[in-house]
Amino acid sequence: MCFSAEASFAGGIIISAIGIVTVTKVHKPSQLVFASIPLFFGIQQFAEGFLWLTLPNPDYVNLQKFSTYLFLIMADVLWPMMIPLSVLFMEENKKRKRILWILLFMGLSLSLYYVYCLLFFNVTPQIMGYHIQYKTDFPKSFVMLAFIVYLIASITPLFVSSIKRTHLLGVLMFLSCLVTAIFFKQYLTSVWCFFAALISGVIFWILRDSKRKFNFDKINLLKNQFKPTNL
Repeated sequence: MCFSAEASFAGGIIISAIGIVTVTKVHKPSQLVFASIPLFFGIQQFAEGFLWLTLPNPDYVNLQKFSTYLFLIMADVLWPMMIPLSVLFMEENKKRKRILWILLFMGLSLSLYYVYCLLFFNVTPQIMGYHIQYKTDFPKSFVMLAFIVYLIASITPLFVSSIKRTHLLGVLMFLSCLVTAIFFKQYLTSVWCFFAALISGVIFWILRDSKRKFNFDKINLLKNQFKPTNL
C-alpha cells in the first residue's frame, strides 16, 4: 500500500476486489455509499502505486502530479465528508441523525479547507525510505486543528451510529490512526491508508451480516403472513 509500488498495486487489486464483493451485499440504497468505501480505498492505492513509479522519473511529471492530487483529494477531501455521509444515510434514529448532520457539516467544512489548500499551496511528494512523504506548505497554524477535526469527522460517526458493528470499525480506525501518528508521524497521510485498507474487510463484514439479518427478517415476515390463525 505505502511501502512500494508493488505493494500499492497489490493492495489496490485486493481492496478493489473486496469493494466489488461488498457492493453485492447492499440490500438498501442507503447502504451504497458505505459499501463503496473499499472501492475508493482501492483507487487511492492505485494512485499511490503510480506515484511510486513516477517519482524517480522526471519524464512522467504530469502523471506524477495527477497521481499526487488524486491521492490527496481522496485522503484529505473525500474521507472527512464521505464517512459521516455514508453513516447518516444508513441511520434511522432521529436523535443520532441530528448529531451526524453536525459531524457531516464539520467534515464538509474541512474538505473545503483542504480544497483551498490544494489549489493555492504547494505539495511535493518524495520517497523517504519505504514511505512517501507529502511535503506541503499548508498554513501551519491550522495543522493540528485540521487533524483533530479530521479525526472527529471521520471516526466519531461510527460511534454515533446505531448500525451493528460500526463501533468496532471506529475502534479500528482510531487505533490505526494512533499507531500511525506515533510511529510514522512524518508519513501519516500515506501510512494510515495501509491500516485503513484493513477497514475494507470490516465494512464487508458489517454489510454481509446486515444482509443476512434482512433476509432472515423477510423470511419471518412471510412465515407470519402465511401462519394459520386460530378461529
